[in-house]
Amino acid sequence: MTSTNLNIRIEKEIKDQTDRIFSELGLNMTTAINMFLRTTIRENEIPFALKLDVPNKTTAAAIEEGRHIAYDRGRINN
Repeated sequence: MTSTNLNIRIEKEIKDQTDRIFSELGLNMTTAINMFLRTTIRENEIPFALKLDVPNKTTAAAIEEGRHIAYDRGRINN
């Protein structure tokens, strides 16, 4: 198998933190990135959920209240 180099730029603190975590897991950065890339290929997707910010409790309650109001207005009162 042929290898190629991949050069990326990341914040030093991010690299340092991940190096510590990978080291505790017995991995180095190259192995961890290869695991990520191989999992991406195997699963044909990014191997973790991508989500937009979840609204806080106040916002979620306001959204729910708005849905109830919209639903109630759509009902025909007898």
